[in-house]
Amino acid sequence: MMQFETLSVSLENHIATVRLNRPDKANAMSATMWQEIRQAFQWVDTTPEARVAVLQGEGKLFTAGIDLQMMMGLGPQIQNDCDGRTREALRRVILDLQDTLTSLERCRKPVLAAIHGGCIGGGIDLVTCADMRYASSDAYFTIKEIDIGMTADVGTLQRLPKLVGEGIVRELAYTGRRFDAQEAKEIGLVNRVFESREALYAGVHEIAATIAAKSPLSIRGTKEMITYARDHSVADSLNYIATWNAAMLMSQDLTEAMMSNMAKKAPSFKD
Repeated sequence: MMQFETLSVSLENHIATVRLNRPDKANAMSATMWQEIRQAFQWVDTTPEARVAVLQGEGKLFTAGIDLQMMMGLGPQIQNDCDGRTREALRRVILDLQDTLTSLERCRKPVLAAIHGGCIGGGIDLVTCADMRYASSDAYFTIKEIDIGMTADVGTLQRLPKLVGEGIVRELAYTGRRFDAQEAKEIGLVNRVFESREALYAGVHEIAATIAAKSPLSIRGTKEMITYARDHSVADSLNYIATWNAAMLMSQDLTEAMMSNMAKKAPSFKD
């Protein structure tokens, strides 16, 4: 099991749980946390025993978003006596932060975000990369970047319109207003709202366990196809799935699922 400074990671019954673990800092996303998020989901991706991942946060908030100390420290990190090179360095930092969050999409295993308390700023960038989002009734969200004088730049403005529609995103991004778990469900950001944090974790774990019991190869293919279809035409997506299944369909998982169905027993799949 990998050890992290800002995260805690566990694996049980094929479910990897990745916890943001800076509760004393409201899980603010420090430079170290950004890098460790990518490392954690690379680990989930490459660990056969991990079939599905749950992302959650320790402490009172899911996350307060990007650590402002990290932002204040960017100046010395990118400084160059050539203005063009300074700006190029900043662009590379932004691209690297984007890549960190894209690691959740790149991970072949489904990622379920279990959100309690506040999910602020960079937290929305983070959870929009997950396959599904679930919230406790105390959860709230805000696209906070506008209130610190910046345009959100690591995924919210690109992914959120795919989930909830452009008009809603414009309102939330322009105003920075806070919206609660129930509104998040109504607009389609979260799949379900649970009464309490305990109920949230139990409910999400149950969904994760259901996914973990399915054919791992088929789950990975399903994630690949849904993500691809989001960004491509129907024709391109149909062509891709035809090619994918020409390569992947005739698997041990298919045989096991069919035989188990006929025998009326639960299938047992390889990791």
